[in-house]
Amino acid sequence: MASPNVEVTAKLTFTLPPPDGSRPYQSINADTKTGFRDFNTVSTERNVNIENVRGREHLYQLDEAGFQFYNRPTKFTDFRNDEKVMKEYYPESVDVIKELTGASRVVLFDHTRRLRNPDQVGDTPGSRQPVAQAHVDQTRRSSIARVHRHLPAEDVPELLRHRFQIINLWRPIGNPALEWPLALCDFRSVDPKNDTYPVALVYPDREGETMCVKPNDKHEWKYLRGMTPDEIVLIKCFDSVEDGSVSRFTPHTGFEDPTTPKGVPHRESIELRALVFYDD
Repeated sequence: MASPNVEVTAKLTFTLPPPDGSRPYQSINADTKTGFRDFNTVSTERNVNIENVRGREHLYQLDEAGFQFYNRPTKFTDFRNDEKVMKEYYPESVDVIKELTGASRVVLFDHTRRLRNPDQVGDTPGSRQPVAQAHVDQTRRSSIARVHRHLPAEDVPELLRHRFQIINLWRPIGNPALEWPLALCDFRSVDPKNDTYPVALVYPDREGETMCVKPNDKHEWKYLRGMTPDEIVLIKCFDSVEDGSVSRFTPHTGFEDPTTPKGVPHRESIELRALVFYDD
């Protein structure tokens, strides 16, 4: 059994499809009064062993595990200013993703800043909490729709003839993420067909699609304890290569780490979502 500083046991939330067989859905907008979103999936909690990979980060590569940690400091600090994030942090992050993946073209299509607030119930439009549910941001269908949505129509046919991915770049802001860190499931332990299922993501004017994750005792969950603002993790949400030669996605979730010291700052983080294209 791993020592406490290597492995923790924590509750993770998973979801099961609606028992009546209806199409699973989740609303993207929280109720303005309750802070909760409408959905018809069934939540279930499990105690899960989560390994701290600090010092062994090199064992987890993007095309194998589905995620990869890097030390990439940034001089940008004004993360609460969305306009500056898009104007200054986006270009820097595009260069980082190109460098780390070898991609020929990277298009960032949105970002989310999250701040843990224990006194807040659910999300509000201006204050997003860490996601406390195992999930994958995209499905194959929604990933292709993203290419059509965010790229010029004349570019799409050629882009879809080559490999493309959706990758999130996740970074703590201001302080190490000791409270409510991010857990990632090694793709090599996932049964893609049986462990995940698509869920309609309902916007006011359209529908997207995400993937919920069922519990499975074979899953191998990892985290990098105390990630600092100088550290990032790339999280693969989709890969058009689906022949079994590379990871396709990474289930992930925020979780309450029982080893978090009392009094540490609340977790604040930013995640950028990128369409990542290759020439081959």
